[in-house]
Amino acid sequence: MVFTYPWFLLGLVATAIPVVIHLFELRRPQRVFFTNVEFIREVKLIAAKQRKLKHLLVLLARVGFIIFLVLLFAQPFIPAKDQGDNTSGAVSILLDQSASMQQVAKSGESAFEVALKEAEELPLAFPPTSRFVLLGQRETSTAAAYRASIQQLQPSGHFRGIAQMLRLAQTGLGGNKGPVFVFSDFQKNDAITQAIESIDTAKQVYLVPVAGEAGSNVFVDSVWLDDAFIRANVDALLRIRLRNGGNKDVATCPTKLFVGNKQVGAFQAAIPAKQSIVTAVRVRLEGTETQACRVEVEDVPVEFDNTYYFMLQPSARIKVVEIATTSSLDKLYGNEPLFSYQHVRPQLTDYRAIADANLIVLREAESLSSGLQQSLRQAAQRGATIVVVPSASKQAQVAYNTLFRELGIGRIQWETNAAGVTPVLRDVAEPSKQNPFFHDVFATKNRPASMPKAAPVLRWTRSGTDVLQLRDGDGFLAAFPSGKGSVYLFSSPFNQAYSDFTQHALFVPVMYRLAMQSHQQVQPLAYQLSEQTFRVNLPEQLPATANREAVYRLRHDSATYIPAQRVQDGRLVMDVPPGMQEPGYYELLRGEAMISKLAFNFDKRESDLSSYSAAEFRQLVGDNHPNVRVYEPGAGQTVAAQYKATRVGVPLWRYCLVGALVCLLAEAFLLRFAGRKHIAVPVAQAA
Repeated sequence: MVFTYPWFLLGLVATAIPVVIHLFELRRPQRVFFTNVEFIREVKLIAAKQRKLKHLLVLLARVGFIIFLVLLFAQPFIPAKDQGDNTSGAVSILLDQSASMQQVAKSGESAFEVALKEAEELPLAFPPTSRFVLLGQRETSTAAAYRASIQQLQPSGHFRGIAQMLRLAQTGLGGNKGPVFVFSDFQKNDAITQAIESIDTAKQVYLVPVAGEAGSNVFVDSVWLDDAFIRANVDALLRIRLRNGGNKDVATCPTKLFVGNKQVGAFQAAIPAKQSIVTAVRVRLEGTETQACRVEVEDVPVEFDNTYYFMLQPSARIKVVEIATTSSLDKLYGNEPLFSYQHVRPQLTDYRAIADANLIVLREAESLSSGLQQSLRQAAQRGATIVVVPSASKQAQVAYNTLFRELGIGRIQWETNAAGVTPVLRDVAEPSKQNPFFHDVFATKNRPASMPKAAPVLRWTRSGTDVLQLRDGDGFLAAFPSGKGSVYLFSSPFNQAYSDFTQHALFVPVMYRLAMQSHQQVQPLAYQLSEQTFRVNLPEQLPATANREAVYRLRHDSATYIPAQRVQDGRLVMDVPPGMQEPGYYELLRGEAMISKLAFNFDKRESDLSSYSAAEFRQLVGDNHPNVRVYEPGAGQTVAAQYKATRVGVPLWRYCLVGALVCLLAEAFLLRFAGRKHIAVPVAQAA
């Protein structure tokens, strides 16, 4: 047995006080009243024995009370066999605040509430002078301040994950040599095993898994559109992937789809454990405004991920620029409200039209200035789609070769046709329906009755992706990556001497498809709160009420956030502020003008409830990490009690308190009831 405060044992000297009092009590004479003097001798003997026994018991009770009271202040304990902690440093606590901690634990409470209660009781396992620090804070605090700080913690969608926080803790702890307690559900999709391997062997780490009950959890994994181009007042096909992140099958899960405040779809889904299903729902956006949408699933008891928020906005008009001597695509694009068509000549000097275009069609230009080539290269770098229709003129080949090098296209070979010889037209092969370019282009399974003919003036190496080929295997239309955009190259001009493609029924769907693919949905439908940064497309013209000197802000209900921000290539790059913890819709403001509306959700990895149990953790840690221990809450003892039993020892002060109270009650009982004086009754004397 060891004493925490051994100097309190000097108080045992106080046991002499009741002994001295007892000795003085024995010497004090007492008067006994009795009516029958014949029995005085016998009464004196009996009373003296009773008083002696009573005084002795009272003395023992008082001495015992003083001894137990002194031991109580000295705080004795039985030392633990395992005493490896260095308690000179502050006690570090890492409490998982991820969204998955809202799952229901075995006790019926949420896993976060269980971890919070266990963390609150940790100061009971350490001396009153100990210091505590929550990872993420720079300064240590007392036990009272630590409890106040931990009460302010809430589950957050911005939490980085327990594995990443544990790795950061290795550097954040610095020279602190105190023990580290980690409270988490320890999801299996987190890289916790690698984090354990990185733990410094000089630090004592205690892992406390607080995983919930095994069950089902249906959530929305993702939503997407089959066609990135959304037309207003036209049905669009929305795909919804539902996933079951639990360990039990779900026979029926009611699901609803809302566009704005209007319910536009409802269905029920059966999802096996650890599996997913994809459902298609048709939606229609009315007007040109951005619509706040959501998918709701009815799934209990895990409800934090039952709603998935996303935004849908009708696409802006696709800007098509045709660079040619004469206009030939005006009837194709100019009469369609989906497109904004503009024709410019190759000799243009103002390249602003090219800079803003989504689709650029360079058709049979005889000459290409260096400024035009540079503008086309920059357009491809920012993500535009460029369609090149070559010229049959030999004088234009040099300029086209320079342009191809600027765009990063592979080696191009020009056909050598004799002057005055009529080009030989060859059949174009039927398009492959497995080619993603022709997805949903053909309404029926019947192939085209006939195919166009073309006489190629150039050919390319296999560095590109063929969209259309000739029957002999040569390419007719191929796609080449260039910067963030794409270059589509035809092998023949469009004039009738070299091709009848413009008169064929395939011409319109191919050119429409090229325009549709030039539209880039660069802004996602939804963001995740766990992201460090996110990007937002800024409109070309800000609202008139926007203060151009003001910073961009995010507003959610009554909360406003001003994150770190910068503008790059016309896109706003913002950091997700730590205070953003709730999923939902956020308004992007500049001044008081709303620029856009964004949707944020929890990281879908938080919905996977597969977690390590205490037994699995002990097997995972094994004997290779003697400095890592696993405590299981709810095993009859709190984490603080388990720590004291294994690392500090078994405290005995409670027993001393009970002993002192027993001695005090025994003394009171002896003084009140034992040896009570009885008044003698007079006895009649015989005559």
